[in-house]
Amino acid sequence: MARQAYQSRLQGLRDEVLYMGELVAEQLRSGFDALEEKDGELAQAVIDGDEEINELYLELEQECIDLIALQQPVAGDLRFIASSFKIITDLERIGDLATNLGGYALQAEHEAYPEVDIRRIGDETLEMLEQAMSAYANEDVDGCYAISEHDDEVDAMCQAASQTVVRSLLEADSLDQDVDETYQDVSRLFLTIRDLERVGDHAVNIAARTLYMVEQNDELLY
Repeated sequence: MARQAYQSRLQGLRDEVLYMGELVAEQLRSGFDALEEKDGELAQAVIDGDEEINELYLELEQECIDLIALQQPVAGDLRFIASSFKIITDLERIGDLATNLGGYALQAEHEAYPEVDIRRIGDETLEMLEQAMSAYANEDVDGCYAISEHDDEVDAMCQAASQTVVRSLLEADSLDQDVDETYQDVSRLFLTIRDLERVGDHAVNIAARTLYMVEQNDELLY
């Protein structure tokens, strides 16, 4: 009976980690929507929603600690619990980045540098997150490697976006707005690009921990 209860808790942990992934993905999607539509109400909802993610993170952190301390798992079970703990940490940080997007949306009063397709980059990072959680759920080794390769594409998109902004500044004959406003727009856009790149990095971390969980392979860890 004790063994059955233990296995039930392990499955419960997996289910809750996947649920946290769904919450974070929804926050990220809403953050992109708020930024794209300049929707202040939605942006504030994203910011307020971070509390639920933080509370869930603390609950799952405690569950991981309890399972290790009370059950003393070994081998595959220990790797699963340890990897799940690392994964919820990455999810919590993606939630923070989604909150940043909400903040940027509240600050943005107009469309700056529309030639930079932030939504396209964002959708790619969201896809990476969803793929990473699917790999965790299905213990998909090939999926883990695919996410790492996908990250190279996202990094290239982020670099190209940053270069587009810099080129636009250098080629401008004059500013259509005052210097302070331009500075705020450029800074906010660079921060957004940086945060999107970090979402991709956290998705790779999730894939790396999943790969280690399944095969005790640390190839993607960094």
